[in-house]
Amino acid sequence: MNVVLRIWRQPDAHTAGEFVAYEMTDVSPDTAFLDLLDALNERLATDGADPIAFDSDCREGICGMCGLVINGKPHGPAAATTTCQLHMRSFPDRDVITVEPFRSAAFPVIRDLVVDRGALDRIVEAGGYITAPTGSAPDAHATPVPKDDADRAFDAAACIGCGACVAACPNGSAMLFTAAKVSHLSALPQGGPERGARARGMIATQDALDFGGCSNVGECTAACPKEIPMSVIVTLNRELLRRR
Repeated sequence: MNVVLRIWRQPDAHTAGEFVAYEMTDVSPDTAFLDLLDALNERLATDGADPIAFDSDCREGICGMCGLVINGKPHGPAAATTTCQLHMRSFPDRDVITVEPFRSAAFPVIRDLVVDRGALDRIVEAGGYITAPTGSAPDAHATPVPKDDADRAFDAAACIGCGACVAACPNGSAMLFTAAKVSHLSALPQGGPERGARARGMIATQDALDFGGCSNVGECTAACPKEIPMSVIVTLNRELLRRR
């Protein structure tokens, strides 16, 4: 198959960017999307041009690094899929594929397709942790957890912090991300010691950064590669009301 990659190029955060088109021919439908970008970068390097900067790490859908907006959708057209799990068979032959970085005031562009998602780390630092006594690790079954609570915690803990929810939200809200972290810990007894301040601290930090407010549009959960449900936002709101 033959495609045209229309990719956002921006040399740094202070310089205006633009879309640049690259033709890719004889592409196998089984080629991973990031592998196609790698092949393009090899061609650019051979030609003496600057390669395209983009984030990736595990390429197994776990780390959350590969945040790209592809044809207007975070991570591309496939549901419940990260960019690194996306293959060219998801696109028609001779398609023009537009690739750009996550667009959010809280995610400033560093270069090309790379953005600074450190704002999500600041939210976690404000309360997304538990008190851990020093010493040897406790036995795995030392603290019994009801299955329903464990299931809710696991569902929320599936969040990989990629930021697709922020990029998809018309308000640029990080509410789904924050709610997933709060819901994960609030469902477990180990999260009890910080429970009184966790939700308030994380929301206050989120509001102090450049994230927008949540208006329950639902684009966040639709774009989430791990399908984090909007019910976690209900849990977050309950935690805020519970501790006031």
